[in-house]
Amino acid sequence: MSITVLAVGAWLKNAACLVLDGRAHWSPVHGDLSDPVACEALERSLQVLLAQAAGVPVRAIAHDLHPDFFSTQLAVQLAATLGVPAIGVQHHHAHIAAVVAEHGIEGAVIGLALDGVGLGTDGQAWGGELLWMHGAQWQRLGHLTPLALPGGDRAAREPWRMAASVLHALGRGDEIATRFAPQVGEAVASGVQQMLAKNLNCPQTSSTGRWFDAAAGALGLSVRQTDEAEAAIALEAAAARCLALHPDTAALPGAVIDAQNRLDLRGLMPALFDATADGVDTAAAGFHLALADALADWATRSALDRGSRDVCLGGGCFFNRILRERITERLQTANLRVHRPIDKGCGDAGLALGQAWVAAQQLAATTAQEQPTKETEPCA
Repeated sequence: MSITVLAVGAWLKNAACLVLDGRAHWSPVHGDLSDPVACEALERSLQVLLAQAAGVPVRAIAHDLHPDFFSTQLAVQLAATLGVPAIGVQHHHAHIAAVVAEHGIEGAVIGLALDGVGLGTDGQAWGGELLWMHGAQWQRLGHLTPLALPGGDRAAREPWRMAASVLHALGRGDEIATRFAPQVGEAVASGVQQMLAKNLNCPQTSSTGRWFDAAAGALGLSVRQTDEAEAAIALEAAAARCLALHPDTAALPGAVIDAQNRLDLRGLMPALFDATADGVDTAAAGFHLALADALADWATRSALDRGSRDVCLGGGCFFNRILRERITERLQTANLRVHRPIDKGCGDAGLALGQAWVAAQQLAATTAQEQPTKETEPCA
């Protein structure tokens, strides 16, 4: 990548990246931009990175699509000051692009981008995405079947709400109050049941992270979480305990790829809701294995359809060792090449590299279109 681009990074675990002479120059990780201290640190880091590019014109400032992020607003202001374009890059597109950039992959790739949330091009909350990408071009091939978020962002902090959302999606919404009242209170549980029934303050999300929350909530492993991915970590720990003792545990049945190429996980969930206390770890393991197998099959089908042998894995859900290793093994068995982030890990701390790569690809494609071809070049 020879085009110089400055990218401002993600909202969570923010870090900025300057791509200069084909190399990535990183700021420190500033933390989450909900913290004013992190915002101030990002501003300082951008000035430091710009100073590193002294004498070399920065061609664009890349940022997330979300218009309300501090990083987006800062990018737009900085781009205006420099007289260059501010280029928005979809969150999950950037996750896969970061892998492509780090590995120097040429040609088309299939991407599995699995995380908690990122604003999609349709204005919805994405997070379980199957993508195709080739240079400046990309396409959303499929996604996890969306779940309602009862109470909006609050549902991401309270896994029991995501479990309630799945009960509603299964047509078992009348069980919500009975099941969760002992944990959260009758009034709250009944309120969420009614919220889902009436579709009030229940935005949709395709987030893999929220499916992990739902599974943890269904098994009683997490009601409320104070730290990011707390419920998912508890679910993985339960699965790991089972697999350490019973490595031949079977995947749960019920995951389906529908006619719209959406991966529907609802069929996995009854086994979790019906698990007895001594069957929690086994159910957690079966859920992990089924999810990994379905994701691998989903990506393999698309790789065959699109004629690509490269599959890139990005997003914070790939910190989950069981998921990561099982998917990798299945894809490699299908003779596909699997690529993961190396330097910054699979989470948002490395997202800025993908933002910069996408912006540079778009600029390069635009420049190529504007230049006359050999056939149309005017005669001397």
